[in-house]
Amino acid sequence: MKIATYNVNGVNGHLPVLLRWLEETKPDIACLQELKAPQEKFPEQALLDAGYKALWHGQKSWNGVAILSRHDQPVEIRRVLPGDPEDSHSRYIEASVGGIIVGCLYLPNGNPAPGPKFDYKLSWFNRLTAHAADLLASKQPVVLTGDFNVMPTELDVYKPESWTEDALFRPETRQAFATLMAQGWTDAIRKLYPEEKIYTFWDYFRNAFGRNAGLRIDHFLLSPPVSHRLTAAGVDRQVRSWEKTSDHAPVWIELSV
Repeated sequence: MKIATYNVNGVNGHLPVLLRWLEETKPDIACLQELKAPQEKFPEQALLDAGYKALWHGQKSWNGVAILSRHDQPVEIRRVLPGDPEDSHSRYIEASVGGIIVGCLYLPNGNPAPGPKFDYKLSWFNRLTAHAADLLASKQPVVLTGDFNVMPTELDVYKPESWTEDALFRPETRQAFATLMAQGWTDAIRKLYPEEKIYTFWDYFRNAFGRNAGLRIDHFLLSPPVSHRLTAAGVDRQVRSWEKTSDHAPVWIELSV
């Protein structure tokens, strides 16, 4: 089973790239972030024509998450992260698909930090951590994946000294990620590649991709029943070089059946 995550940075604006990637790599499950489209503007038919059933939570101009499946229709569990009934951002969707609970998330950026946006980021992180604990307690096979907007260690950022005050790399953010991981989750990329520089995002500016000035901010966290099934993981780096593409590259894992 192949599961992928991809911050598409506009599902309609980058639809040709998304469809090309799906056709070339054929993940069984694909999680998307930053749809930047209201619920009614999601390209459901185009994805059906490409062989994918979809579940999505849209939002006009911002945010938005989706889960695609080549096989069974994803069965929705929730489309809002618990803990704040006033939160209107479309940043989380969870479904049962392929015998696994899949949580697709787009964690807040948090800049400028400090400030209200950073406070929201940490609050959202706390809500995620609380919900993740419940998911682990269920003993079910769970995959939490998406754009976490955090570089966990200096290995995950091309120039750590330049990012110390950024919301994605501040000590509070990294500690929040470490607290989440300490519950018992496995970082799929780091399990297989503990010492390699692997990036998933390159800015559009200053030839970041050409210079490989990247960040690793898109992650796969696996619960114990899934972790032992991990056989491969990687980044479809070539997609970042395509024309009119997202500033993220897709990340994927393969699990034994």
